[in-house]
Amino acid sequence: MNCYCGTNKTYQDCCKVFHLNKGKTETAEQLMRSRYSAFVLADGDYLMATHHSSTRPIKEKKAIVKWAKSVQWIRLEVLETSKGSINDVEGIVTFNAYFFENGKVDVINEKSAFVKENNQWFYLGLSK
Repeated sequence: MNCYCGTNKTYQDCCKVFHLNKGKTETAEQLMRSRYSAFVLADGDYLMATHHSSTRPIKEKKAIVKWAKSVQWIRLEVLETSKGSINDVEGIVTFNAYFFENGKVDVINEKSAFVKENNQWFYLGLSK
């Protein structure tokens, strides 16, 4: 089976590597994809660890995990990546995350900002 994030790799060869190494990805897109897989798996610890400390929603962790478990994740679609490569310190990833909730398909369309600190990527929040 392909990874939850939509690559042609297995979960073990893709996002699980990042889940085990606490989010040490090479690119912003890899981090975004691994965070999507963490939502699928309702891995609140990973979501908090990869969320930048300046915007980390610690108080919302339980609610985030509860919601992630309550929906059926369908697929991730990466629409665009700006910067966020190995040599960058910031990046933007635009994506659609499709899920099934309350009897209907819904989608999160987000343009996410990422920042690299101490050679590690973090999710910052919505891009302005």
